[in-house]
Amino acid sequence: MIRNLIFTTFIFSCFAAHAETIEDSHFRFQTTAISQMHDEFSSPYAGRNSFVSVEPSATSYTLTIYLAKRFFRNTELYINPELAGGSGLSQTLGIAGYPNGEIYRVDTASAKWNLSRLYIQQVFDLGEETEKMDAEYNQLGGQNAVNRLTIVAGHFALNDFLDQNSYSHDPRTQFFNWSLMDYGAWDYAADTRGYTWGLLFDYNQKNWAIRYVVALLPAEANQINFDYQIPNARGDNLELETRFKIAEHKGIVRFLAFSNRAHMGSYRETVGNPAYNSDITKTRDYRTKYGFGASLEQEMSSDLGIFSRISWNDGHEESWAFSEIDQSETFGANLKGTLWQRPNDILGSSVMVNHISSDHSAYLNSGGYGFMLGDSRLSYNPEFIWETYYSFEVVKQTFMSLDYSYVINPAYNSDRGPISIYGFRFHYEI
Repeated sequence: MIRNLIFTTFIFSCFAAHAETIEDSHFRFQTTAISQMHDEFSSPYAGRNSFVSVEPSATSYTLTIYLAKRFFRNTELYINPELAGGSGLSQTLGIAGYPNGEIYRVDTASAKWNLSRLYIQQVFDLGEETEKMDAEYNQLGGQNAVNRLTIVAGHFALNDFLDQNSYSHDPRTQFFNWSLMDYGAWDYAADTRGYTWGLLFDYNQKNWAIRYVVALLPAEANQINFDYQIPNARGDNLELETRFKIAEHKGIVRFLAFSNRAHMGSYRETVGNPAYNSDITKTRDYRTKYGFGASLEQEMSSDLGIFSRISWNDGHEESWAFSEIDQSETFGANLKGTLWQRPNDILGSSVMVNHISSDHSAYLNSGGYGFMLGDSRLSYNPEFIWETYYSFEVVKQTFMSLDYSYVINPAYNSDRGPISIYGFRFHYEI
């Protein structure tokens, strides 16, 4: 599997060696492989969604092609074919803050091509002052007005545009964990691969921005097919971002509010009726789940940055799209390796605490199952995870990382664990 990935990487790198990012188009790609293993841990009982105490290592891999083309002034098309395969530990089950953000609950481990992104972006310049737009993945280099309105329509991931924390967002180059990619309690609209169809409005000013996204939700919890019965089924997301400086060091605070309307079951109704036998699907109806998040990132020096997130959702309805987390707090830091003459290396460390609501806890304790969790019963405690990683540049644009996670109360169950998880990551990009 890894040999095939490295071979594919070599072929694409040869093809792209002379490709230049220009103002009107670009061709880029990335490839990432993550392998993980864990120690044997205490497991006095288990259910069908439990993290397995003894199992072999697991490897996931992705290869993404980034194509972009500008057709008219500020009208851009983005297309991202993506090859994804492999598997996660315990079939991506049993830990709410799952330790590999590169793997989703795919149907098989065999590699498959998917169209992860296909969207049109239109920018309307609303002022004369301009700023440089660096050439990046899914961003053509050039100039745009500081005061601008951006509209995006098509197939994308909500976290492509929202919750863009500089220090904790990308499991291909930063922390591995799901609840460090984004707000843990943000049950954001997506299929099982993390993508959706949606419409984004982004109004930007020099020191602040406001964004709104409406997107499709899956017809069933964490599944691939969408529910097209709008307005009964949709995800609404509103983000406010403010930028500032402290002693010339950049900082950003973001606030998020979201509301999901989907054909969800109720934890309380399921537990309250013994005839349902802890089967939440028997209480499904169109319901609304809502939640909030706040995020901080602060540059402390040219090499050190810190971040924090807190998030919460009402926790009455079943988890639907992202993970089984109803409340989360994270804090961490990233340090570049300039002090030891490795400026492109990064050392990161973070702690996260995840929680579920009393309704959710009672449901799992009754023997209920979500799409990720279910130990057949539950001795509830918050899930605590510490993760640290070191990413080192092997040669230009090629990185390898070592990662360690320590999980206490996996799936909120103090009867199981703790777990030590060891990870290795290979990442190449152009």
